[in-house]
Amino acid sequence: MSLPAVPAAESPAGSAAGLLPVEPARDPYHVYLDSLTSPESRRTMRGCLDRLAKLLTGDENATGAGQPWHLLRYEHTVRIRTMLTDQGWSAAYVNKHLVALRRVLKEAWRLGQTTAEDFARAADLAPVRQSRLPTGHHVPPEVVGAALAACDDSPAGVRDAALIAVLYSTGCRRAELGGLELPDYDPGARSLRVRGKRDKERLVYLTTDAIGLVERWLAVRGNAPGALFSPISKAGRVRVRDGRPVGLTGQGIADILARRLGAAGAARRTAHDFRRTFIGELLDAGVDLATAQALVGHSSPATTARYDRRPERTRREAVDRLRLPAPRPLA
Repeated sequence: MSLPAVPAAESPAGSAAGLLPVEPARDPYHVYLDSLTSPESRRTMRGCLDRLAKLLTGDENATGAGQPWHLLRYEHTVRIRTMLTDQGWSAAYVNKHLVALRRVLKEAWRLGQTTAEDFARAADLAPVRQSRLPTGHHVPPEVVGAALAACDDSPAGVRDAALIAVLYSTGCRRAELGGLELPDYDPGARSLRVRGKRDKERLVYLTTDAIGLVERWLAVRGNAPGALFSPISKAGRVRVRDGRPVGLTGQGIADILARRLGAAGAARRTAHDFRRTFIGELLDAGVDLATAQALVGHSSPATTARYDRRPERTRREAVDRLRLPAPRPLA
């Protein structure tokens, strides 16, 4: 599907330089990404804008940098929305791309490259609505135990056991786990100070068993300021930069889980599977929705409620009350 023609010589802000190269400091793409507070957010939204650029140009090598975002009008953005839904992606994934599109358009307006009216019209896109069950898998306690048993006594094994324990005890996101610093850990309070989406801080708490594994890891890591969880070299040394341990990336955490679960003979699980399991276990234990929401850092209780397994169990138990009649011919 192609877009309506974008006038190459027309600049909505009144300039005839609509498609001239834009320096990074005035490129809405770079300005938007620079405004994001976490590396994970920048990586995610850069991917969205680059995919949009590939869709719009038909060029697999295209990125969002240097694109004429300021020339997009409502007739273009509404077609972009249709192109995204035609990809067969989930509503959440499509809406993430629409957020990136609206934000890059807003930066074009802030930079004086488009008018307020043109921006308001182009950004006036309804989110895609869809009702889907939460994706992912439950992580049973026996799988967690097997993964912990697969962690040996090497520095990497000690780190991985602590990381898995923290994931299971807190339901942290990958980016939150990778962003933890040593001062965020308070063994006396059994707490971690976590920086979540939109740089919101919250406290999460560790089980006593998890504390023991974290303390064991810290004996290997040392007390240098820096990231709480760090990559380990093949020589078994914590990776540092300027004397400070560097943090694990989201992909690094995913690789650790894949390696330890694979060694345990368990099916693949993601950090988000640990997160959904944490929420489900809290609600099953009778923890109120507001407390569960606060612990996992959701902005809306409705998001937390989607992981509540109790309604599903109630429906299953209701069906279990039925009995299929025995096969018997009519008289």
